Amino acid sequence: MTRVSSTARAAVIVTAVVAALLGSAYVLGRSLVPDQTQRHATGVTTDGDGAHYADQPPEKTSTGTPTGTSTGTSTGTPTGTPTGIPTAGQSAGPTEAGQDGSGQKASGDKLFGAHTDTGNARLALTFDDGPDPRYTPQVLAILREYDVKATFCVVGENAQDHPDLIQAIVADGHTLCNHSWHHDISLGNKPADQIRADLVRTNEAIRAAVPDAPIVWYRQPGGAWTYPVVSVSQQLGMTPLHWSVDPSDWQVPGASKIAATVLAQAEPGAVVLMHDAGGDRQGTVDALRRILPGLSSRYELEALPTDPT
Repeated sequence: MTRVSSTARAAVIVTAVVAALLGSAYVLGRSLVPDQTQRHATGVTTDGDGAHYADQPPEKTSTGTPTGTSTGTSTGTPTGTPTGIPTAGQSAGPTEAGQDGSGQKASGDKLFGAHTDTGNARLALTFDDGPDPRYTPQVLAILREYDVKATFCVVGENAQDHPDLIQAIVADGHTLCNHSWHHDISLGNKPADQIRADLVRTNEAIRAAVPDAPIVWYRQPGGAWTYPVVSVSQQLGMTPLHWSVDPSDWQVPGASKIAATVLAQAEPGAVVLMHDAGGDRQGTVDALRRILPGLSSRYELEALPTDPT
């Protein structure tokens, strides 16, 4: 038998020790490295039932500065930085989508003269973004049950798609309001001729359904008022309409919260903002049934007049 020299034996031992140490280091290193598996969360929700407008706010950075560019699409997440958009401390009442939701009242210096009240002790209910075949008929039925007249701020493309609902709104004695063609929050930043074309197109769609119905009110999507959009709407014979009570029903907080907010903030002359389209509005419909008994006992409810001057 050949003897293995002490030098060779030592070399084998050293090699084995080094290999063991390297293996241990690898295992330890792997245990300290986080799982690198990719998780793809798109954050995208879809709804094939229709457009989502809902006067939603521009996306904001952590500093509160709006980011992005408004596309005017109906995805329900409009972005952009419209000049003159009311913000907390500037709006005439609790903020609608389009602002930060603080609910603070302020001077209204960014509303460019848009109306925030009825001008009398009566209270006005307004419904934006319709008509919608799922929710507008329910709203009309409840209003009819309580013999209440309201104001419907309609989107032009929806009026074109559902002329029968425009006819039903007018037949029940409600007032119509122009709410732009495609709920474009950035409309007020566009040239005056583009603003005019948008509002005229919307009025034409409404009048295709109800040729003789007056359209004397205009509500800017998101409350993003600018001097040009106010000026053009007035040139077309429409009075700019804002609001003073906003339950933020576009956020789908539930019927109880919507009703509680409206009942708590209502006061003589208030203009209440709600939505009968632009997303899931069943909470608004259910809240309306809770709201009307209380409001009717405290105020006279009216559709805004068709001769606001």
